[in-house]
Amino acid sequence: MHPHLKVMLSIGGWTWSRYLSDAALTPASRQAMVASCIDMFIKGNLPLIGTSPHGGPGSAFGVFDGIDLDWEWPGSEGNAGNIVRPEDKQNYTLLAAEFRSQLNAYGAQVGRTYSLTAFLPADPAKINAGVESALFTHLDFATVQGYDLVGAWDPVTGHQANLFSTASSPFSVDLAIDTYLGLGAPAAKLVVGIPFYGRGWAGVGNANNGLYQPSSGPARGTFEDGVDDYKKVIAKRGTVFYDPVAGAAWKYGSSTFWSYDTPQVVAQKTSYVKSNGLGGVMVWSLDGDTANGELTTAVHNGLS
Repeated sequence: MHPHLKVMLSIGGWTWSRYLSDAALTPASRQAMVASCIDMFIKGNLPLIGTSPHGGPGSAFGVFDGIDLDWEWPGSEGNAGNIVRPEDKQNYTLLAAEFRSQLNAYGAQVGRTYSLTAFLPADPAKINAGVESALFTHLDFATVQGYDLVGAWDPVTGHQANLFSTASSPFSVDLAIDTYLGLGAPAAKLVVGIPFYGRGWAGVGNANNGLYQPSSGPARGTFEDGVDDYKKVIAKRGTVFYDPVAGAAWKYGSSTFWSYDTPQVVAQKTSYVKSNGLGGVMVWSLDGDTANGELTTAVHNGLS
């Protein structure tokens, strides 16, 4: 239906980055990992399992248009149990270089161009621990995590995806982008992540309309407490507030606080992307939007 749509295979993530430090450690390990990924996901050589007729050499060729690296996080702590080394920073660049080299070589064989992208952290400490400017020479673009800046793991409510830093919300999308630009990353290769979900707290007092107030813990969510899809958050009771200075919105009602992006916030963020010559917008994730694509429409309109 959409032949120009590019589909990338993302490797890693919060729960599957444990051994990426090992995979990136040596020239041999990098070569082996990349060759394995290209064999299965780009060449499409899926295994034949049991008596199933599905799979086999080339059975999934053409499904994916490239690879997305989602190492969370090189050189710094991510999920519990992840292997972390100081040399991850340099090895990440070397791993990306190996992906770029093998993707280019195979692409030349089959007459196609394959993309390489990465998902990168927003915390300046994690950026400095795991990302160097040379990484961007191998990437088509990088998506920057523009959310989860705070959450119900914090005892006090706050903005989880604010565009600009304030005294009470020091982390921000703008701070992350400035950090990458300071490293020498090309603005046009930086893509801002926008959440299609909210972070919620319960037991919140009504001072300051619930913002920056102590909580009793995470608010009830559909699949996980403390988080819910945008389409669920907008159906919850409460009053919506907007902070144009921080570039953030929230809903407060019945002692419950939800930090989430509204179409108004998305408009502010897409304007920021255009005015700063950035590469565009990424969202996590499409299934959090309304049936009529309320936030997706706001992204489209803002970038048009």
